[in-house]
Amino acid sequence: MLKLPFSKSAAMTAIGLTLIGGAVVAQTVPMEPVQWDKRRLDQLDRNVRRLERALTQRNAAGQPVIVEPDPEVVALQGQVSILEQRLNDLEQTFQRVNADGERLTFQLDEATRDNAALSRRLRDAEGRIEKIEKAAEEEAELNGPIVANSPTGDAGQDLTAALRLLGTDAVRGQRALETVIVTWPNTPQSREANSRLGDLHVAARDNAAAVPAYAAALNGWPRTPWAPETTLKLAEALRATDRAAQACGALNEFTRRYAETATAAQKTRATQLRTRAACS
Repeated sequence: MLKLPFSKSAAMTAIGLTLIGGAVVAQTVPMEPVQWDKRRLDQLDRNVRRLERALTQRNAAGQPVIVEPDPEVVALQGQVSILEQRLNDLEQTFQRVNADGERLTFQLDEATRDNAALSRRLRDAEGRIEKIEKAAEEEAELNGPIVANSPTGDAGQDLTAALRLLGTDAVRGQRALETVIVTWPNTPQSREANSRLGDLHVAARDNAAAVPAYAAALNGWPRTPWAPETTLKLAEALRATDRAAQACGALNEFTRRYAETATAAQKTRATQLRTRAACS
């Protein structure tokens, strides 16, 4: 039985064998690097076919050729197997890393969305808190006690500023008029502020509150352009609050003090009020 070791070196040796007269002579001299052209490839193909025929003849003659693996090839195959296992391990590791990365990316996206939602809620809460604080400040400002305070240091300018504010903010304008009254008592500006304050109460359908405001405006029966009209408004507020006798008294003061300077329309209104109040 013929055993032929099969390896890369064996293959190269077999290729380098020269068949001479049926005898195989091994080439022991190191060969130069082979330049593989068409001629050499054809020669290699012929040699391989001759080896195949020789092997077939030996097998037919009962002398089978057993090709044993080269120990180097076995070792190399073992190393390749180890490398393949390591590659499989690395591939599984990469798969786990990729899965972990995808999971972390998903969690990060969720965290980002949650943070955005929390940020919106925080901004909304801050906005509501600001509104509440502003409302509380306004509440304290609008419901606090009226104290003397002159923004300009002059009664006339304070009254002008209050009337200007009244045109844009009725609530703050009313408080400004009340501040003028407290800051500048017994002045023409204070009386006019009371007259305007009485108008605000009438507009709010609060004739009871309008009466003292008009009365304070007419304290001393001032000789001002707005006094006749304010006297008629006082009489109307008194009649509306079931004080007809006092309304008639106010109309008498109108006739005695302001009839000469009153307009025709004001005189006509005075007559109508006398009739409605059943003045004698």
